[in-house]
Amino acid sequence: MKITGNTLIELGFKPKKWFKEAIEYINENQLEGEVMMEYLEQFKSPPEMELHQNYVDFSINIKAENELEETNVNSVTESMKTLMKTPTLVNGAIMPDACPTGPNGTIPVGGVAVAKNAIHPGMHSADICCSVMLTDFGKVDPKEVLDAAHSITHFGPGGRSRENQFRFPMDLLAEIEANFFLNDQKCISSARSHLGTQGDGNHFLFIGTSKKTGNTMMVTHHGSRGFGANLYSKGMKVAERFRKELSPKTLKQNAWIPFDTEEGKSYWEALQIIRKWTKKNHECLHDATLEKLGVEKEDRYWNEHNFVFKDGDLFYHAKGATPLDKKFMPDITGPRLIPLNMSEPVLIVEGETTTTNLGFAPHGAGRNVSRTQHRKSKTGTFQEIFEEETKGLDVRFFSEEIDITELPSAYKNAEAVRNQMEEFGLGKVVDEVLPYGCIMAGDWRKNAPWKIRRRQDKKRK
Repeated sequence: MKITGNTLIELGFKPKKWFKEAIEYINENQLEGEVMMEYLEQFKSPPEMELHQNYVDFSINIKAENELEETNVNSVTESMKTLMKTPTLVNGAIMPDACPTGPNGTIPVGGVAVAKNAIHPGMHSADICCSVMLTDFGKVDPKEVLDAAHSITHFGPGGRSRENQFRFPMDLLAEIEANFFLNDQKCISSARSHLGTQGDGNHFLFIGTSKKTGNTMMVTHHGSRGFGANLYSKGMKVAERFRKELSPKTLKQNAWIPFDTEEGKSYWEALQIIRKWTKKNHECLHDATLEKLGVEKEDRYWNEHNFVFKDGDLFYHAKGATPLDKKFMPDITGPRLIPLNMSEPVLIVEGETTTTNLGFAPHGAGRNVSRTQHRKSKTGTFQEIFEEETKGLDVRFFSEEIDITELPSAYKNAEAVRNQMEEFGLGKVVDEVLPYGCIMAGDWRKNAPWKIRRRQDKKRK
C-alpha cells in the first residue's frame, strides 16, 4: 500500500519539506513496518522545549530614586522576569540605564541575557553592533576638529551617493560574499553606500577634551546601519522557523537559532562580519577627519554595546550594555566608553567581572520616558529649550532641525547613573571626555521630501 502525507501526519510527523522525498523513497522501496519507521527516525523532530516554570534569576543593578524611575524600574524588571522564562537562558542582568523597549518579555535597553548554545536575534535587535569609538587628536583646537568632522560625516536616512562613498575593503567584501546571510544584492548595496554614515536617533559625533591630558577627543556613536538591519530581518525569520519547531510557547521576539546548526554557525560568522564593517564605519569618519586636519592620531579605542558575545557555549546578548571583560573583545586596545548626554562627559572606564555585573557596565544614561512623553512634557519653543539646555556648548543638528528628544533632559540623571555604577561595581572611571560640542541628526523628518511635497500640495489646494 502506498503511503501519503496523511500517513506521515498520522504517525506524528509535522508537514515539512522532506515529506515529498521521504514519501517517494518509501513507496519506491516498498518500506513497511519497522523498516519504514527506522528510515523515518532521521526526520524526527526533537522534543519541544518548555518555558522555565519559574524565571531564571537575574541581577538587578539599578534602583529607583523617584516615582518616575520606580515606574521604569518596575516595567523593566517585569519584562526581564518574562524574558528569563525562555528555555535557553541561564543568567541575566539589568544595568542602571535600563528602560523598556517593547512588549512585556522583550529584553530592555540596558539588559544582558545569557543563553546556552543559542543566538537570539531579537536580543541584539536591528541596530547590531551599535558602538562607540574614540580618537585622540592631541592639542588640536576642538572647534577645528568639530568643523572638519562636520564637513565629512553623514547623518539621516539612506547612504552616500556613489561619488561620495568611501573605498570599500575588498577583503571584507569577499567575506560578505561568502556568507549566505549577507551575500544578496540588498545587503551588499547597503554595506557600500552606508559606509561612513551615522543614521539618526541617539547616534552622535562628540568632541571634547580629556580631563587628564587636555587633549582633544572625537567620539562617534552609531551601529551597522542598513547592513546590520538586513541581517537582523533574515535572522529573525530563521529563528522563527526554529521557534515553531523547538519551542512554540517561546515569545516570537525571543526566538533563537541553535548554534550547533549550519544556520547558527553561519549567523555567528555574519555577526562577526557586521562587527568588522561597523568598526570600519567609525574608522572612515575618524581617519578622514585626521586627514583633513593633517594630523596623526595619538590614541584610539572602541567598543560595541549592542551585540552578542561568546564564551564557550554561552552567548551573552547585551542590548545596550558595555562589555567590561576583555574576553568579550578580541581586538581590545584600551578602556571602554560610556556616553551620558551631550552636556555631560563621555566616561572612560575599566572594570572587572563580578557575579552580578556578568562582565558588563551601562552603555549610557538611558531614558525614563518615551520620546513622545518627553516632547509633551516640555514648554516653550524648541529654540528656547535648545538654548537653555545646551548653553556653553557647540551643538549642531545635521538636518538643521532641532530634535528636543535628544537634549539632556530627555535622559536619566547622569549623576545618578554614575553613582549606581559605583554602588553596583559596574566599572571604574579612569578619565572623562569633557564636552565641547557635538553633531546629531536632528529632526530630519520635518523637511523630508515627502513632507515638503505634501505641504506644497496643501497650498495648491
